[in-house]
Amino acid sequence: MSGLLTRVTAEDVERMMSRLLLTEGDDRQRKLSAFWVLIILATVIASAGVMADSTATVIGAMIVAPLMTPILGTALSVVLSRRRLILVNLGMVVAGAACVVAIAFLLGMTNQVHLVADTNSQIAARVTPRLIDLLAALATGVVGAFAMVRSDISDTLPGVAIAISLVPPLAVVGLTLESGAPEQALGALLLFGTNVTAIIATGTVVFLAYGVRRAAIELHTDVGRLRAGTLAVVIGAVLLLTVPLGIGSAVVVQQELITARAAPVAKEWAEAQGWQIQDISVRQGTLHIVALGPPPTIQDAGLRDRLDAAGLRSVDVRVTLVLGGSVVLSGGR
Repeated sequence: MSGLLTRVTAEDVERMMSRLLLTEGDDRQRKLSAFWVLIILATVIASAGVMADSTATVIGAMIVAPLMTPILGTALSVVLSRRRLILVNLGMVVAGAACVVAIAFLLGMTNQVHLVADTNSQIAARVTPRLIDLLAALATGVVGAFAMVRSDISDTLPGVAIAISLVPPLAVVGLTLESGAPEQALGALLLFGTNVTAIIATGTVVFLAYGVRRAAIELHTDVGRLRAGTLAVVIGAVLLLTVPLGIGSAVVVQQELITARAAPVAKEWAEAQGWQIQDISVRQGTLHIVALGPPPTIQDAGLRDRLDAAGLRSVDVRVTLVLGGSVVLSGGR
């Protein structure tokens, strides 16, 4: 355990500052140009992945992860109590996020169909953040900060980038805004904010635990006075996020309960019509049932009464019938 919490050295702090503080050092122009190039490329990859509903492509954008640098740089600036650096790094995060949203919005204009949660699984996975997302972000932030103070395990950073997902939620914000779904854009923005806040909070704690301030003083770098109010703001921001995330968790649980109650009723009803249930889901408070089968057209056949008896009287239901069957069309010879 003592080896796990080995204090960092002045050389470690110098390395961390060189990597995380993009606007500091003689090579700041090179670092800033790399940051913006990676932002643009990551946005294009993430937007393309969301538009194509491709998980593998979206993961590619996660690995690039340019926003992780100024976010961890903010945590380091908090530990060093350098207000200007805190504002500069937060400004980089905000500017980078705005760039991603703008590019994704423009790319969304090239798509012929609306990109919303109802038709795209990548979007659906990012517009209803829950408390479990905050927990995952906190754990991932710890790993990211730990990998930063321990140069010998820096190989874990790509895995951290995949887990935390910074650019894809912002791409979803731009795409859903362009599709006229601002409430979904707000949900994706909340997920991004959750991840950013968690990284800053856990990064601050890890950097303090490893004695970054002491090592920075030994390096004769500028270190300000760390006030209790600063740490209170960081912790308070995390606690504040639990309110909307708790509401999101409650909504998801409610949707799952509705789906669980409706599934056996819908299956029995569909089989009586000679149909097969393809999908049951709750979207925006409405229960959607998709059935596959031959004509005739949809008949209620007591479905509403059965759902009411299952405790779903207040839930609106939309039933969609997808006509089955196939025909072979021979080509000319």
